[in-house]
Amino acid sequence: MARTVWDSSVGKKTVMAVSGIVMLLYLVAHMIGNLKIYFGAGEFNSYAHWLRTVGEPFMHYEWTLWIIRVVLVVAVVAHATAAYQLSRRDIKARPSKYVHKKARTSYATRTMRWGGIILGLFIVWHLLDLTTGTAHPGGFQEGHPYQNVVDTFSTWYGNVIYIVAMLALGLHIRHGFWSAAQTLGAGGRTRERFLKGAANVLALLLTAGFIAVPVGVMTQVVS
Repeated sequence: MARTVWDSSVGKKTVMAVSGIVMLLYLVAHMIGNLKIYFGAGEFNSYAHWLRTVGEPFMHYEWTLWIIRVVLVVAVVAHATAAYQLSRRDIKARPSKYVHKKARTSYATRTMRWGGIILGLFIVWHLLDLTTGTAHPGGFQEGHPYQNVVDTFSTWYGNVIYIVAMLALGLHIRHGFWSAAQTLGAGGRTRERFLKGAANVLALLLTAGFIAVPVGVMTQVVS
């Protein structure tokens, strides 16, 4: 049954919708946590430490964090795989280009594929920068996330990469949220305007919330 569902286009769209919602919930929590940087190094570092001790003593140190990471990896892989296979299936279904060249879809819809690629590359860079420290500018300090964040956004390229990725994220969420609602049966004529409005507001809040961190460093409100 699982194989049959996965092989169908509806099944792949459902996987994309569910995995997208999982990632969206994480992004909301992640953005709220990121904004704690405005309360100073002490609170931000304490928050980062708390993430590693969630569930203690029932859960071992960092176990809850690793469970979240595994769930996110599964969601990202499932989302990307379903998107790629649906894209290939769509191309095979219409090998010739449309006669009308005029775009009839929104900018966000037309850039979903490129936006997904940008976000995939960003995730790799983000992990190498602030998780492993491999691509971190200057000296990566284990256990001092506040200083590591300030170091990253004290470089021009760190700001450019992050802001471009967050703009791509906003466009991705704007279309993806509404599309997921349609796939999961939450759409409809009476709710379409509300869902599109909610998608716009959610995309705007998340984009602004994430970009607020590098802006805070650039303006030296966070230093």
